[in-house]
Amino acid sequence: MTLIIIIVIGLALCFDFLNGIHDSSNIVATMISSRAISPRLALGLTATAEFIGPFIFGVAVANTIGHEIVNADKINIAVIIAALTAAIFWNLFTWYAGIPSSSSHALIGGIIGAVIIGAGYQEIKLSGIGKVLIALFTSPIIGIICGYILMKVILYFSSYASTKINWFFKRSQLFTALILAFSHGTNDAQKTMGIITLSLVLTGYLNNFQVPYWVIALSAGAIATGTALGGWRLIKTLGAKFYKIRPIHAFATQLTAAMVIIGNSIMGGPVSTTQVVSTAIMGVGSADRVNKVRWGVAKEIGLAWILTIPSTAFVSAVLYWLLSHYLPQLTLIR
Repeated sequence: MTLIIIIVIGLALCFDFLNGIHDSSNIVATMISSRAISPRLALGLTATAEFIGPFIFGVAVANTIGHEIVNADKINIAVIIAALTAAIFWNLFTWYAGIPSSSSHALIGGIIGAVIIGAGYQEIKLSGIGKVLIALFTSPIIGIICGYILMKVILYFSSYASTKINWFFKRSQLFTALILAFSHGTNDAQKTMGIITLSLVLTGYLNNFQVPYWVIALSAGAIATGTALGGWRLIKTLGAKFYKIRPIHAFATQLTAAMVIIGNSIMGGPVSTTQVVSTAIMGVGSADRVNKVRWGVAKEIGLAWILTIPSTAFVSAVLYWLLSHYLPQLTLIR
């Protein structure tokens, strides 16, 4: 039993680490592309803020992931292993391909696929899944709308300013980027916390779902380490391929994304940082000039988002079938 829980925690932290690598680009791409902060300093500050974030804003998202999506007393540890492995596979694939995919979508898809095969669709809590899907699919829309509005407001108030206003937008990114990093650490690290805590309940190490302090520290540390290493392929995609990002665009994007993610984190809604930042970039660029945005790149990223949940659900379902046939003892641990 001890070996199994160590393996599960290791898989969860691996997913969290890859999430940090995958999503570091979302946090630092705009500040690097606008030449506000050097790449290494940007990643270092972001990693520190992401570690601190979960200790400040609580664990509402962890409760949603681990307590409100499935009936914990009806699933087994093989479901968790299959879901995490599928999400890790998808993160590695999209990272290698340089596609800004959603780690959140990958994890949710993995959970859904494994639960349907391992316990039946009736063990999925529709109210919890509804809460998750609403947060995942409305946050990008809110991101693009808020980015557009905020950029219009900024353009209006800075239209008569001197060129020195660029200095303000560059230096202010130290503040807005840190807020965005706090929000990312708060929302994304909590998904791993929820999975680890659910595993501890399934294996009998915890009597009820309550996130231990050491789980918060491990999850925050894993995502911060991944962020510190950086995902340079994805930084290039987000920072350069949509349009040429200037300091004013970076400032507006970071502020928009931080507000959307923190708002969802407080309400317990798991969101995709990749989606929110990407759509905020598009909203900000559209406010400046609609044809400024390379919408073909947005279409490619959107296709990856659409494919993520069904793809990881299928992979996790296959993995669960393999585990149940070749390691049937795992299906008995519940």
